[in-house]
Amino acid sequence: MRIRIYHYYFLILLLGSCTEAKKDKIAKTTTEEKGNSEMNSLGLIGGTSWHSTIEYYSAINQSVNDHYGNNTNSPLVVYTLNQAEVHRYQIENKWDSIAHMLTYAAKKLNKAGATSVLFCANTPHKVYDLVQQELDFPIIHIADATAKEIHKRKVKKVLFLGTKYSMEETFITKRIEDNGIEVLVPKEQPVVDELHRIIIEELTYGKIVPSSKEYVMGVIENAKKQGADGVILGCTEFPLMIFPEDLDIAVFNTTEIHSNAGVDYILKK
Repeated sequence: MRIRIYHYYFLILLLGSCTEAKKDKIAKTTTEEKGNSEMNSLGLIGGTSWHSTIEYYSAINQSVNDHYGNNTNSPLVVYTLNQAEVHRYQIENKWDSIAHMLTYAAKKLNKAGATSVLFCANTPHKVYDLVQQELDFPIIHIADATAKEIHKRKVKKVLFLGTKYSMEETFITKRIEDNGIEVLVPKEQPVVDELHRIIIEELTYGKIVPSSKEYVMGVIENAKKQGADGVILGCTEFPLMIFPEDLDIAVFNTTEIHSNAGVDYILKK
C-alpha cells in the first residue's frame, strides 16, 4: 500500500514539474516572439568579399546590442556568393549572370524570413535595378544611405574611390550627385587600374600592403588639392586599409554607413 502511495505522489510531482516546464517554455517562446516582433528581419548578400561581409555582420549586431543594452542579436540571414565566380563574370562582362546570382540569393533570403536585403558591396549595385524589378521587397541601396550621411555632415564635394566598374561608370556616383553633392573620381587610367588592382589582388584577400596604402593616400591628397572636403571609401574593402585618423577630411565608410541603414531597417526607425 505504501509503495502505491509513493507512486501516486511521485506521479503528482512529475506532472507538476512537466506543467511548470511547459509554462516556462511557453513564457520563453512568448518573450522571444515579442523580441523578434520588435525587429524586421534583414538579409545580407555577402561574399564580395567575405572580409567585408564580416564587418557588416559585426557592425549590425553590435549596434543592435547597443540599442537594447544587452546581447540581443538582430534577425539576420546571410547568403554568401562565390566571389571567384562573380569576378569571372565581371571580366567576361556577364552582368546579367551576376544579376541572376543576386536575384537568386535575395529570393532565398526572403524565403528564410528576410523582408529586405542589402548587397554587402558597392559594385553589385551596378545591377541593382535589374534585381529590384524581380523582387517584391526592397533592397537597401548603398548610395542612398551614403548621400544621406554626406548631407548630415554638411560636406559638399567628395572624392569617390572604388573598383574600376564603380569609378568608370555612374551607377553609384550619379545617385549621390542627384542628391546635390559634387563627386570627383580619378580620371587617369593608370590610377583607376592601380586602385582596382589593390582591391582585387590584395584587399579582397585581406592583405594590407603598406605601399598600396601610401598610394591610395596619395590619390586622396591630390583630390584635396581639387577642393574635395571628403572621401567616399566606395569599396567595402577600403575601410580595412584607410581609417578616419589617417586623414584630415571627412571619411565616408560605406560599409559602416550601409550597415547603419540596415540597423535602422531592423529597428524600424
